[in-house]
Amino acid sequence: MLIVGLTGGIGVGKSTVTKLLAARGAVTVDVDALGRAVIAPGGGAVDAVVERFGSSVRGDDGGIDRAALAGIVFGDEENLAALNALSHPAINEMLDAAVDDAVAATEDSTRLIVVFDMAVLVESTLGQDTRHPYEVVVSVEAPLPIRLDRLEGRGMSREDATARIDSQVTDDERRAVAQFIVGNGGDLDALADAVDELWSQLVELNAQRG
Repeated sequence: MLIVGLTGGIGVGKSTVTKLLAARGAVTVDVDALGRAVIAPGGGAVDAVVERFGSSVRGDDGGIDRAALAGIVFGDEENLAALNALSHPAINEMLDAAVDDAVAATEDSTRLIVVFDMAVLVESTLGQDTRHPYEVVVSVEAPLPIRLDRLEGRGMSREDATARIDSQVTDDERRAVAQFIVGNGGDLDALADAVDELWSQLVELNAQRG
């Protein structure tokens, strides 16, 4: 089994790469979705987050009001670190459970390739402080003008898009931990070709591990 950490900044097309890998046989786990789940109603981090940040962050549904929480932690390193310390252990438990489920569902786990789709790979220990940590990193990249155009196409202002990109780690920081780079500055056909090449490399790497 090979576990892959897939990362990339907003607007690079990371989710599209994840879908293409799934179509080729990977088991994919949306780590961002798990992050939302742990602060949703009944989520494993809800009570701890309310205790740390106050009742104003609890939503009417019993979960965490993400907008209210974002207003507290965005741009505040101390509060963001506190939130991560509360939520990331719960997310890591869910990652382990997802891998266990994938292993149980396959006849030959040695051929299994699991992809953790995670925006904050560089910035956190998500997917590392686990029983099943990721072993290689793939970083998805795209030129800045293309990223901005994509985000504007989603309804985000150029100013907000630039601020979101600037708040994240740089491509250089992601490359420093990545074994594979996928460029997504062209069309979908070009991206599919790049993912084909990546998939072949991941399959070969997994086979070499025995």
